[in-house]
Amino acid sequence: MTVYLDHAATTPLRAEARDAWLDAAARCGNASSIHRAGQDARRLLEESRERLAATLGCDPIEVVLTSGGTESINTALKGLWWARADGADAIVLPDGEHHATLDSVQWLREHEHAPVRPVGVDAAARIPVDGFAAALPGAAVATALVANNEVGTINDAAGLAAAARDVGVPLHLDAVSAFGHIPVSFRAWRGEAAGQTGLCALSVSAHKIGGPVGVGALVVSRHAHPTALLQGGGQQRSLRSGTQDVAGAAAFAVVAELALAERQTEAARLVALRDRLVRGIHQSIADAELLGDPIDRLPGNAHVLFPGALGETLLFLLDRADVSASTGSACQAGIPEPSHVVMAMGRTGADARQVLRFTLGRTTTQSDVDAVLAALPAAVERARASGARAAAHS
Repeated sequence: MTVYLDHAATTPLRAEARDAWLDAAARCGNASSIHRAGQDARRLLEESRERLAATLGCDPIEVVLTSGGTESINTALKGLWWARADGADAIVLPDGEHHATLDSVQWLREHEHAPVRPVGVDAAARIPVDGFAAALPGAAVATALVANNEVGTINDAAGLAAAARDVGVPLHLDAVSAFGHIPVSFRAWRGEAAGQTGLCALSVSAHKIGGPVGVGALVVSRHAHPTALLQGGGQQRSLRSGTQDVAGAAAFAVVAELALAERQTEAARLVALRDRLVRGIHQSIADAELLGDPIDRLPGNAHVLFPGALGETLLFLLDRADVSASTGSACQAGIPEPSHVVMAMGRTGADARQVLRFTLGRTTTQSDVDAVLAALPAAVERARASGARAAAHS
């Protein structure tokens, strides 16, 4: 039986989400129709939106349902750039962001000639609030991760939002990897921001917390008016057009409430399992190194550097041993690349190819951790031997 430690990529669908989805999908009615079936669908949709808003700390009208984190991020960054105030001239982009953000900003740079102000991260991949604040004045939009999706380091979201609020710059926060695992509150982080500035948008995704793939949300301040990415019926505040996914909204609401109710106890459980995994790795592989903040990190994240062992080789060998993990690199179209996050932390390109990310979730057990610890030493030994042979013949 496969040991699955790649919950940050996606986590198993919860039975409660499946049941909610099936129940809603069995009903017939477009939520924009005015007949009874349509209005029944509308009622379920808006109830689900209200429930989701309560878990996000925002108003229901601020929840824009999307197809997932990538669409949410694209909608926020492109929409805020296109709606920028006169004279606003750049996008503030920390190093080490998710590729949905990096590639959206790159598109704006290439097609809209948007200047970009980079912000370096520290050795733990944390965004320094002071450095972020220094890059903000006069910017059109800024963006930041609530928690780094690769190494798990948690950023000071409140501090980043306050910095944007102080200088009146619209801010987007990517909470896809954080939501359901650490406290997230759009209202608390936004504070007393005025109008269309400060924290304006926040992205989340359902499948990271046990909901269905293809469902996400973008929280957009009621005071902000990003330009729409999609045109059509204007079903959601004229910001997103298209028939709304009632079943997806219902399933997302259910798992968001469950994640919120279980968050503290589940976080404590995962921290204990993660620490057991990290201790075991250090005991059997002395030079293995945990990357990211050792304490202030996502509960289920263990991102480890194995010197001399290529991450993609380790991934293959562990998969042969029925262990599913991931490399720390961004795999686009199945092509492994050195981790841009690891290099942003000041590590070498070689280091960036020698990392694995183990991410634990709701279904992870102590026996899963023990199985990984049993399989890992031999995999690392074989990966290092393979690397040494390749180097000798190069």
